Amino acid sequence: MSEDLKPSGDITTKLIKNNKKIKAKIIAKQNCIVGGLNFAKESFKYSDKKINFKFKSKDGRKVKKGKVVAIIYGRAKSILKSERVALNFLSLISGVATKTRKFVDKTKGNSCKICCTRKTLPNLRSVQKYAVRLGGGHNHRFNLSDEILIKDNHIAIEGKIRELVQRAINNKKRKKITVEVDNLNQLKKIIGLKFDRILFDNMNIKNLKKAVNLSNRIYETEASGGITLKNVKKIASTGVKRVSVGQITHSSPGINFNLEIN
Repeated sequence: MSEDLKPSGDITTKLIKNNKKIKAKIIAKQNCIVGGLNFAKESFKYSDKKINFKFKSKDGRKVKKGKVVAIIYGRAKSILKSERVALNFLSLISGVATKTRKFVDKTKGNSCKICCTRKTLPNLRSVQKYAVRLGGGHNHRFNLSDEILIKDNHIAIEGKIRELVQRAINNKKRKKITVEVDNLNQLKKIIGLKFDRILFDNMNIKNLKKAVNLSNRIYETEASGGITLKNVKKIASTGVKRVSVGQITHSSPGINFNLEIN
């Protein structure tokens, strides 16, 4: 709201003389998993605590195009000031939730979790990760302190993957350890060491199946890299326990919502 209102407030709405009480509806213009209703409510409350925000749906529900998801009663100027920020939250959160649900639906029947990544908008990570959960997905680590995740560039700089993993084990301090590998040779160098999860990055289906068979009884398994709605079902069918998908946060299209005044 500060981003929208500083330094001089809503200079257009100030032109309106009739600040009467009005009723407005927020309407979904697409089929979606709705999310962000509480964020929308707080956006309106920011402008006027006396605004009455009535929920006509709940976060995480599937709604159809044309569904009224909220009704707002209050002063016209207050509603207009908060309109865009409220709709932006709904658009972003519903977009991520809807895209996540599409991935989750594709993997039904497999004991495989759809996970988000840290490919999020700066300062909006909490919001996007909340949206992932609404869509039936799971959150990966929130930030760099949450767990030890040894990736390809760590290995490229250090040179020796086994020594790096062992160093992580010696310094884990109750943190989970995940190791990313992109080929079977890397996997064979570290298999048997005591860490938590192995992440298979950009492996083809044939090698992924082999890697999962070698690892499943020892580590939690995860696949990443190039995951799309077209290939996620096949990847999940390899027996991998988690699939991390960057596009559910970095490329989810926003859902269109309108605010209509009665």
